[in-house]
Amino acid sequence: MQKDFTAAAIAETLDHSALKPQMTEADIIKACAVGKKYRTASVCVRPTDAALAKKELAGSQVKLAVVVGFPHGYHQPEVKALESKLAIDEGADELDMVLNIGALLSGNYDLVEKDISAVVKEAKPRGALVKVILETCYLSKEQIVTACQLSEAAGANYVKSSTGFGTEGATVEVIQLMLNTVGGRLGVKASGGIRSYDKAVTFLQLGCERLGVTATEAIMTEALQREQL
Repeated sequence: MQKDFTAAAIAETLDHSALKPQMTEADIIKACAVGKKYRTASVCVRPTDAALAKKELAGSQVKLAVVVGFPHGYHQPEVKALESKLAIDEGADELDMVLNIGALLSGNYDLVEKDISAVVKEAKPRGALVKVILETCYLSKEQIVTACQLSEAAGANYVKSSTGFGTEGATVEVIQLMLNTVGGRLGVKASGGIRSYDKAVTFLQLGCERLGVTATEAIMTEALQREQL
């Protein structure tokens, strides 16, 4: 059975992302304004933008999400832990971390779990959520399942498909696989290539709890127009 989503309900699932390397402080301020305008779940920024974004989001219900080990995931676990601590010190409510993709592809699962655990140990005691970015475009189906299982074992709150900087973003097949593996225990976040209302709703219908998007204004404009029909 399909579920209808109001514009407000869609907005509450959106992590509005501002992560491009060329973005300026003015771009971050604009991104926070978009998040506040539509009351998105969060605005997701680069580590050095955390303090500015927290200031801009003050007084709103929009959470601050900060990326860790972004975009390639190859930082040492100790570096990711420090990055997490600094982000939380500056007001992060949520951390979107990239797992160690190379370690996963090499079968070094102990390092992958240690890597995620290092972030969780910084985040959990301080009430911050951890979303683990799998970058599924580089993984087989079996590796996606393993990555989800390792994320769960390490204590993460969500698994997320993509950084948006890989060769492919979220697909229905991949998101369904992630949901089948950890859905109901961990949240699943679809990210990468979600630029329209229809695509956003497709992933929400599947059971995603969050969507990583940059096209927030386009998605919400159409959502609000449809409510008026």
